[in-house]
Amino acid sequence: MPAIDELFTKLRSENRKALMPFVTAGDPDVEFTSAVLKEIVGRGAHLCEVGIPYSDPIADGPVIQASYTRALGKKVKLAAILDMLAATTPKLTAPVVTMVSYAIVYRHGLAQYCDDARRAGVDGLIVPDLPVEESAQLSAICRERGLSLIQLITPTTPRERALHICETSSGFVYYVSVTGITGERTELPPDIVENVSWLRSETPLPICIGFGISAPEHVKLLAPVADGLIVGSAIVRRVATAAERPREEVLKEVGDYVEELLAAF
Repeated sequence: MPAIDELFTKLRSENRKALMPFVTAGDPDVEFTSAVLKEIVGRGAHLCEVGIPYSDPIADGPVIQASYTRALGKKVKLAAILDMLAATTPKLTAPVVTMVSYAIVYRHGLAQYCDDARRAGVDGLIVPDLPVEESAQLSAICRERGLSLIQLITPTTPRERALHICETSSGFVYYVSVTGITGERTELPPDIVENVSWLRSETPLPICIGFGISAPEHVKLLAPVADGLIVGSAIVRRVATAAERPREEVLKEVGDYVEELLAAF
């Protein structure tokens, strides 16, 4: 059984939900990315999402875009990220997925990217700019290698299309909580619980909610209807301070924040 399927099967049997922090690879460097991954998993995170820096990211807000710009400015390469993951994932007790633009996967070669990711200990791919109509080839390649291909559904996705996305996804479905870009928010849309509840009634796949989640109050609101929650900008913003603060201090702050969110489940 693929690692992500195994994780959610276990969590569901225990009536527990997953916390999935997002970290930008290479900001401020791949060594610190590795340290952050170890810290958040050590504090109890269930999955880790690693963003592969890209010059034209889809739907990412200013915090994550800035982190990509910093990493690219330091000439971080995909090979270095995968080497870091290969050295790090054996020390983690949580699956890792990459958030990666299809342009990067295509340029690297679909099968080659999946092979290299698998060798690095990656368990799934989130490809936000891959239309469901064009996902069959990558889905088949992922399936052959035991990788999950996680696809996104937004509040504006027509319901028929949402069902099609569920049918071609594996691991879990990434439900985008808001229309727009990533980023911390004080409030979430009032219809999110209703929308996710409908989706849960239509697919056996786990549903993880991302975009805008940053506070324990968000966790308390969404955990009852979701299988997992994804937190990105709030963590990336904290990691960004590692450029001018002691790294151990930043790691502790990130770890404490993860524990605070976990306590709200």
